Amino acid sequence: MEQSKPEPSEQLSLPHLEMPAHHDVRSSDVFIRRLHGTLAAAAEQGPTDFPDLLLIPGVGARTVQSLAMVAEVVHGAPYRFQDPARFSLAHGGKDSHPYPVATSVYDETIKVLKSAVQKAKLGNSETLAALKRLDDQARMLERTANGPLFETHIALERAASPSLGGRSVFGWEGVTAPMTKAGGAR
Repeated sequence: MEQSKPEPSEQLSLPHLEMPAHHDVRSSDVFIRRLHGTLAAAAEQGPTDFPDLLLIPGVGARTVQSLAMVAEVVHGAPYRFQDPARFSLAHGGKDSHPYPVATSVYDETIKVLKSAVQKAKLGNSETLAALKRLDDQARMLERTANGPLFETHIALERAASPSLGGRSVFGWEGVTAPMTKAGGAR
């Protein structure tokens, strides 16, 4: 006797990202007011109001900026994902779009998140609460915050890339390729 296949169950309606047809990150892919809100929250609130985040060695203003973007992913509502390219601004991209990955910032962000999860498991959720407050502040500030043009922000990140351990699949930023015997770069 042949068994019939079970009916496929309906897939739950989950939020999803709709990516643009192009690979590079363009200003048209980003809601600039959200970016400005995140940058303002990190600049105005990060270093002073988030001591639990800043007690972790190596966490500075640039890491708090990335944490503000990561916090939005963690605490975000579905409508917040209409411009997913903006999240590439937290650390950069391995293919150098929108700029090379800031490895020092990336590593510190991971340390903060791991520490927050570990502390929360032990009953101390203050670091997770600080990330939530950072996300709340960014959402509030996005209505009124001003900031650089998208292109200016990207240019500043590219310029800072070598000092932040910028790396892509093409290599480390600011490091010139070794010369071959023929005199050309490898």
